[in-house]
Amino acid sequence: MTPFIVRGKRVVLADGVRPASIHVAGGRIVDVAAYDDGPAGVCDIDAGDLVVLPGLVDTHVHINEPGRTDWEGFAHATRAAAAGGVTTLIDMPLNSIPSTTTVDGLEAKRRAAGNQCHVDVGFWGGVVPGNAGHLAPLARAGVRGFKCFLSPSGVDEFGHVSEADLRTALPVLAGLGLPLLVHAEMPAWLREPDGDPHSYATWLESRPPQAEGKAIELIVRLAREYQTPIHVVHLASADALPTLQAARASGLPITVETCPHYLTFAAEDIREGATLLKCAPPIRQRAHRERLWQALLSGDINLVATDHSPAPPSLKMMAEGDFVRAWGGVASLQIGLAAVWTSAAPRGAGFADLAKWLCEAPARLAGLSGRKGTIARGADADLVLWAPDAEFTVDPSNLYHRHAISPYAGMALSGRVVKTLLRGDVIFDGKTCAGIPGGRFV
Repeated sequence: MTPFIVRGKRVVLADGVRPASIHVAGGRIVDVAAYDDGPAGVCDIDAGDLVVLPGLVDTHVHINEPGRTDWEGFAHATRAAAAGGVTTLIDMPLNSIPSTTTVDGLEAKRRAAGNQCHVDVGFWGGVVPGNAGHLAPLARAGVRGFKCFLSPSGVDEFGHVSEADLRTALPVLAGLGLPLLVHAEMPAWLREPDGDPHSYATWLESRPPQAEGKAIELIVRLAREYQTPIHVVHLASADALPTLQAARASGLPITVETCPHYLTFAAEDIREGATLLKCAPPIRQRAHRERLWQALLSGDINLVATDHSPAPPSLKMMAEGDFVRAWGGVASLQIGLAAVWTSAAPRGAGFADLAKWLCEAPARLAGLSGRKGTIARGADADLVLWAPDAEFTVDPSNLYHRHAISPYAGMALSGRVVKTLLRGDVIFDGKTCAGIPGGRFV
């Protein structure tokens, strides 16, 4: 690759936002210097007044291939990622068949990904009942950490774990130095849906905040006992925040994420039959949303990940909008940046906050600090040229997701990706993705 320079007046660096020149050679950032710095004759990409962000890192993506490629596969998901400014994603160990709970399952997933990836891809392994003996081999094979469910996952291939299962797995993970990502809903607190299946209230009431709170209390106890890094995925209940705050204040290695849909939507606004917004934990009331925002702005929530979980319209949009039967999951990989920014800017957040939530902290969780999620010497030249004030209306037919359905359809969002670079190569030019997939496994 011929060396080149990206110049911008608003470059988001670890120590602030300022004019800078980013010097790239061999796919890496070799220097970050003053805006006008650089030898004559070197090719420039002039970002002008566009914001230059690090490539986003999304640590919560369900790609579903192999086994459920009709839901979505690597080709569609990684194109959507590139168009949304995501240059690295970490794939969840379900809903593929087989799940990533053994090395054979991991190898099946790598074979399926093949040469289809437009962005860099890593993999989480899974903790399920009885697979403790597979955890160390999965770690040696390259997974970035492990995911478990405390309540039923929704697919038969990925069983949920008990406290006894966690007590078997956590000492192994502590020795490996890898995090455990936890879907934190306690099954004893879940209820059978009882009411009109077309009413969102029926779904919401079946998964009360206490289910998250009791699960997080268990996680805190286990983290204190085993000192294993634990990450709470997709926090929806703000009622659990005091428990998490106290745990972290005491020095426990616990981190937490929330998702764009919990920061954007509110239960009071979800109309009858709007099953595109069904997920678990459920989108809660506006008061929870505002407290999640406060926690994110204060640093009590570490990062934002999409929990991109697509499904075909036949599963997602059940006849007559049945919240009980519809598949739960929100597809937002391509528009996560814009969704977060649209709600963040009015609350006083800045570009550095976005980089922390969507780039730096996810890279740290995945063990990729210094290489991904930052604009710094030695990092991969993963960059996003971004127009924060450019508004667009979400048209599902313009998304690269396999299925042209989205709960964001018709919404006006701010923040348009103008160009995405992966290791110095332009993989999205504002209109189309590069034809030849150049992503690698991390």
